[in-house]
Amino acid sequence: MPKRISELHCIMPIENVGSVLEYGILCHEGAGKLKHSSVAMDEIQNKRDGVQIPGGLKLHQYANLYFDARNPMMYKRKHLAASICVLRVSDEVMRLDGVVLSDQNASSKYARFFSLAQIRQINFEWVYAEDWRHPEDEIMGWRHKSAKCAEVLVPHAVPVEYIQGVYVVNEEAKGLLKESGLDITVNSHIFFA
Repeated sequence: MPKRISELHCIMPIENVGSVLEYGILCHEGAGKLKHSSVAMDEIQNKRDGVQIPGGLKLHQYANLYFDARNPMMYKRKHLAASICVLRVSDEVMRLDGVVLSDQNASSKYARFFSLAQIRQINFEWVYAEDWRHPEDEIMGWRHKSAKCAEVLVPHAVPVEYIQGVYVVNEEAKGLLKESGLDITVNSHIFFA
């Protein structure tokens, strides 16, 4: 496993954390059966709805995690920073049966999918880069933007025992989770704040 991977991330509304601590981080299909809030963009979810993972499930049947939550998805949702959080998930979740890794946003038509044994196929220099923009090369910028959103796809749900803690943008957001029992870390950098 590459040394840079110390944990995985799941971006979600703070108000969903109670449900997650009961049921785990659910796939889109599973979460749809419960009352919940979402930070997902409808146009992206519509695109993801049609994706079949080669040799696996439909994309919406996987709980999706990012290698790095400080990515284009978070950037688009930075205005919601006070009401969202990033769950910190053990990288050991990648060892569960049926887990698939993608080298970029899994709904991209150029995404490639790998097993844990093939993890070195992912460009972690791009995944963990501070900035994905390439003003000198627009096409490279598009590729890097998608690579920043590389994913870990866990069939159906991430079990609760893999959740290690949570990042929030500020002390006020931390207060909203004080009853959760999670290890809470204020890290405004992740939220572009």
